[in-house]
Amino acid sequence: MPTLGDVTALLDEWYPPHTADDWDAVGLVCGDPETDVRRILLAVDPMTVVADEAVESGSQLLVTHHPLFLKGVHGVAATDPKGLVVHRLLGAGCGLFTAHTNADAPAGGVSESLALALGIVGPRPLEPKRREIDKFVVFAPVEAADRIRTALVGAGAGTIGAYDSASFTSAGEGRFRPLDGAHPATGTVGEVETVDEVRIEVVAPRELRGQVHAEMRAAHPYEEPAYDIIELASEEDRSAGSGRIGPLAEPISLREFAARVASVLPETAHGVRVAGDPDQRVETVALCGGAGDFLLDRARAAGADVYLTSDLRHHPASELREHGAPALVDVAHWAAESTWLPVLSRRLTEALGDTVEVRVSTTNTDPWTFRV
Repeated sequence: MPTLGDVTALLDEWYPPHTADDWDAVGLVCGDPETDVRRILLAVDPMTVVADEAVESGSQLLVTHHPLFLKGVHGVAATDPKGLVVHRLLGAGCGLFTAHTNADAPAGGVSESLALALGIVGPRPLEPKRREIDKFVVFAPVEAADRIRTALVGAGAGTIGAYDSASFTSAGEGRFRPLDGAHPATGTVGEVETVDEVRIEVVAPRELRGQVHAEMRAAHPYEEPAYDIIELASEEDRSAGSGRIGPLAEPISLREFAARVASVLPETAHGVRVAGDPDQRVETVALCGGAGDFLLDRARAAGADVYLTSDLRHHPASELREHGAPALVDVAHWAAESTWLPVLSRRLTEALGDTVEVRVSTTNTDPWTFRV
């Protein structure tokens, strides 16, 4: 049976915490990583009613999209709604884990889940992420090469596209003379030493530089290893980024597209708001799960016929409509992001097998309750 730590490690692998925005708060909020996990509940919001659902279902882990804490706190008293969530969960032996902006952009994330639910074919990022890459070049004695390559890969280096453990090794000759005060792994102080060495080259995300460097130093047998860290030009990551864009299988009218949105998303008081000609042809759809008015200009520049998101503000929306395209569809924030939960459920079930029961919350946590 997997532990809570096993499950959260899996989630961190799919939605790496270092990819979250710097203002965000993701990861394990509360819970003991050694706890055995038999049931997991998935939800958008870590509200009290959802915590109650997790407790009543006998879950050992609640995974939510939205964070419980986005600001520093000095206490978690049960007299505060957020503190009450912590008390309810921990009192029942249930942990809380959050994957927020780190789950928005990747494949299998929130925006991609929404795109696939709406029938977009081959959705790609509307605003692809730029990857900042380092190349590590390490010089080491031949007998230590395998250990160093393993350490580099374990620290997150050596991944290129759909491949990992990628490296290049070339042979050469190392030459040095240890000075007074040195403690050489090979050779003698005061004498020139020549060693058969290899040059190991790997690439790594720049945000992992410190981790990769530390693991390389720990695995290297030399007191003063020779290495280079070279900053490469940034590149576009076509598998991850903000929003999604792609074609529908067949063109439909804006009216028909809005009806499809309403049928796919859970019903809310907000409903589906539309700006545009109902008879307009819709073929290319751009969208962003959650609040996405920061991508309005991007959707227009990409030639989308319609842009779907949540929490659109008056001025940005009206300014875009002055250009005539794209049409706009505004949906409830909770409803749009809830499409990720079944995707995550299937992913966890496939990874964990029958040992863990994964459920999607049935609680509607959209804050709006009715409309007049």
